[in-house]
Amino acid sequence: MSRYRRARVPGATYFFTVNLLNRRSDLLVRHIDLLRDTVRATLARHPFHIDAWVVLPDHMHCVWTLPAGDADFALRWKVIKFGFAKRLPKTEVLTATQHVRGERGIWQRRYWEHLIQDERDYRHHVDYVHLNPRKHGLVDRVADWPYSSFHRAVRAGFYSGDWCGDDSTGQDA
Repeated sequence: MSRYRRARVPGATYFFTVNLLNRRSDLLVRHIDLLRDTVRATLARHPFHIDAWVVLPDHMHCVWTLPAGDADFALRWKVIKFGFAKRLPKTEVLTATQHVRGERGIWQRRYWEHLIQDERDYRHHVDYVHLNPRKHGLVDRVADWPYSSFHRAVRAGFYSGDWCGDDSTGQDA
């Protein structure tokens, strides 16, 4: 079995990309309330700060800051992914391997994580999160995507409501 090296720094800030197994699905936005409830329940049991988050139909990006002394983002993702999948109606066809492992066939097994290095890196990734619906052609204006922490950031004064980012940041992180 492969062992992936992950940067585990207590209290650090991380960028994540988490994908559905079926990249043509709209499952995440179709069941957005279930996803939100699952994240809230996870936060109650395993706190972390959500710096930025966007949910697209088939994947999501987020920036989290973990509590001081805690580097276990993997546990949080396990709880979120399992909790969400467990509450979905069973409609997928499973492979024999998925069945043996008790998987639902909802999520890609792995996810992308990046340890934020400095303020510039932080800003780049937060902007990337918020610009992503526009990058994927889902909206013309960032403010038009409802499943994003962009709206919270506007209320806090971090962005203007008409911000659309710099298209040069629209590259995959």
